[in-house]
Amino acid sequence: MEFETVIGLEIHAQLKTNTKIFCGCSTQYGSAPNSQTCQICLGMPGVLPVLNKKVVEYSIKMGLATGCRINQSNQFARKNYFYPDLPKGYQTSQFDRPIVEEGAVDIEVDGVIKTIGVTRMHMEEDAGKLVHDDIEPISHVDLNRTGTPLLEIVSEPDMRSPQEAYAYLKKIHAILRYLDICDGNMQEGSFRCDANISLRPVGQEKLGTRTELKNMNSFRNVQAALEYEIRRQRDILLDGGEVIQQTLLWDPDKNKTESMRGKEDAHDYRYFPCPDLVPIEISDEWMEEIRATLPELPDACRARFIQEYELSTDDATLLTSERELGLYFEEAVKAGAAPKKVANWMMTELIRELKGEPIDTIKVSSVQLASLLNMVDKGIISGKIAKTVFAEMMETGTDAEIIVKEKNLLQVSDEGELQKIAAEIVANNAGQAEEFRAGKTKLMGFFVGQLMKQTKGKANPKLANDLLLKELNK
Repeated sequence: MEFETVIGLEIHAQLKTNTKIFCGCSTQYGSAPNSQTCQICLGMPGVLPVLNKKVVEYSIKMGLATGCRINQSNQFARKNYFYPDLPKGYQTSQFDRPIVEEGAVDIEVDGVIKTIGVTRMHMEEDAGKLVHDDIEPISHVDLNRTGTPLLEIVSEPDMRSPQEAYAYLKKIHAILRYLDICDGNMQEGSFRCDANISLRPVGQEKLGTRTELKNMNSFRNVQAALEYEIRRQRDILLDGGEVIQQTLLWDPDKNKTESMRGKEDAHDYRYFPCPDLVPIEISDEWMEEIRATLPELPDACRARFIQEYELSTDDATLLTSERELGLYFEEAVKAGAAPKKVANWMMTELIRELKGEPIDTIKVSSVQLASLLNMVDKGIISGKIAKTVFAEMMETGTDAEIIVKEKNLLQVSDEGELQKIAAEIVANNAGQAEEFRAGKTKLMGFFVGQLMKQTKGKANPKLANDLLLKELNK
């Protein structure tokens, strides 16, 4: 029996505000436990929340960027449940009147473009964090994160493979980053994802029993967890069993899912409108003001890179996958480097040297990279030497010109000097020279290698080839 996979994602994006959603406490990450709390986010009796206007503005931006309908009259609700990291005994969220509904984003997998529906987005406050002791069987509660503004983005169950889920997650992540409303750091918890997944026989309309996957702190973990869960559910169904509706945790060390708790068909959260917050009314004028601030988004940026800089689709896709990569590329081009050479260098040397770190953490500025590439173009240094220089630039942040001067790495373009070296190499390797003249042209690489070895890689490659050919053809 063949099965079809059905996947829907719930993404929690921590909005990039300086203060919390209903109070003035800082949202800075990594502070001492419980040092960023007040009577409001701790839920003390008699206190009243005040809505952070930026949270509404950022939510509208994301809705507009994904073609959603903005509900110009929306409302907060209380979601009631009890957990140690929820000091008020309820979460202020949105229920039947969310701020954003009915949109879509396009993803591309294996060259095929597919539209994934966005059901809704709603504003809410985050809960605190439980810190489990490694030695004693106790947990500590850190409430710094309590009240941090979140935008929950709920997709339609339109994804049919882990690859599609990965692409959708990356697209939402990229849009949030381009809008500069979320830093997207999964390791710090500012971009989190829960996945709902079920299998059904191909051709069946009714959805199968779903499970919910949690604790996925990287894009690769999301894909790996979904791939594992597909195999697990498929094996159960082929053996004649039934999938149990439950919440599962992904264990990246064991590469498997583990049961967290059973899941009922519907939670009784006893939602009701929050009596402490009035409904939000968004005027046409305010919405248009926000629309006017929308930046160029990933798809538009990619199309422009292809047209304006004549980049390949693959290069443009990678360079626009993160806002900072695209900015770095364009800054290097504005500094005078050729677009295709910047793209090639970034796709090879830069990506390798980054080793998975964000580009804004490196010591080499876009202007410094442009200067290095221009030195290659002008024949001041060879491409091989440039790689050595770049590695040191990444380590120290020193300008290419300084490194080249201090280490005497200037390219040798003195024709007389190179002609002398070429003549000596051909004379000292008479056997190989005769084989070359007899038609074994692949030996050219041997001769060039010998010349580069003697000049410590500093010879002008084109001039070296020309002089060696002249000597070999005598």
